[in-house]
Amino acid sequence: MTSVRSPLLNLLASAIRSQVPGAEAEFWLRAAALGTPLVEADPDGDPEHRLVTFLWRDDPAAPAADVLTLVHTVTDRDRHAGRLEPHLMRRLDGTSVWFLSHRLRADHRASYQFHIGRGPRADLLRTDRASWRRVLDLAVPDPLNSRPALASPAGRAPASVFALPSAPPQPYVVRRPGTARGRTPTERVDGRDIGVHLPPGHTRDAGPYAVAVLFDGEMWGPVLGIGDSLDLLHADGAVPPTVTLLVDTMGRRMEDLGCNPAFVDWLADGLLPWAARTYGADLAPQRTVVAGQSAGGLTAAFAAFHRPDRFGLALSQSGSFWWPDESELGPEWLTRQYASAARRPVRLRLEVGLQEWMLLAENRRLRNVLRARGYEVAYEEFNGGHDYACWRGGLASGLAALLGTA
Repeated sequence: MTSVRSPLLNLLASAIRSQVPGAEAEFWLRAAALGTPLVEADPDGDPEHRLVTFLWRDDPAAPAADVLTLVHTVTDRDRHAGRLEPHLMRRLDGTSVWFLSHRLRADHRASYQFHIGRGPRADLLRTDRASWRRVLDLAVPDPLNSRPALASPAGRAPASVFALPSAPPQPYVVRRPGTARGRTPTERVDGRDIGVHLPPGHTRDAGPYAVAVLFDGEMWGPVLGIGDSLDLLHADGAVPPTVTLLVDTMGRRMEDLGCNPAFVDWLADGLLPWAARTYGADLAPQRTVVAGQSAGGLTAAFAAFHRPDRFGLALSQSGSFWWPDESELGPEWLTRQYASAARRPVRLRLEVGLQEWMLLAENRRLRNVLRARGYEVAYEEFNGGHDYACWRGGLASGLAALLGTA
């Protein structure tokens, strides 16, 4: 008999052994009522941890050969190490229940999906980049998770999200009924697509408005709907009336988001003056924040360093401060620039996930350098990974922290 740690699954296993009629049907009804994944007390009695059990219900018409659980960054870490076996679900004998349990800290938040394997297990467990992309292309959300899903780019299914009881709140992620809606025109500036979010009641002459420049605009705008969060921030007075510029960069990340001075100069001398003329945006650096994630987080911090005359505020989420890994410039170039150059009159906010093994130490080193040089820097570590499920909450709270006093 398959061994399990989950008390609810143990009850089911015992009922199946005892041939209790309707035991499995009752289990699935209970799982649907509780929501998935199942979150139970830590088996070792540690109040700072939970046992989190992911469930998949097999389809008798198309039974799975295997089910792979894809927990953002948690699974990725093992994939980078060349092993996916720990993320294979097990089937509870005599049932349609596939399960996998993780012992996680009680403040963990992550997106996740399932990949249903119907071929040889060896193919499913391949960890090369092409094979992994095929797994992600076919992954599906958890049908029993009742929380709002995390949208994915076109061609991929959305992801489910779990947040354990002590995870930081995200009050600006889900739109509240009755919240006034801002306008979201799309513009073309110097051959580049720019999404714009304007606060409710915006008129050009009512400015100057605070400004937020956000990289990867094609993800944050049409896919993730960041306008809902911006409207909630405005409704609560958490930020002043703000013109948000969503800059398309996902198709040209290596060109734009590698501490590229020409790109930042275009933002400073092209995009921002255009926004001032068109939408009444303020050109004061102390009311202008630049924000990004991963390579975008690196470039947000670089923009404040390179053009503090335009960008007085920078929000970096999971910044790729290892950059460049292999170059004559040497690793962690931007950190060394902040360490050696004259102090800029800017404020920065950095956040990084405790699960981001490839970024955590580098973000901590930049934090230490900034503090040693006398910069005003806020720094947070969240228990999650390289994940929009975490970033969307941190983006809203970061904008509020930086612009709330602008």
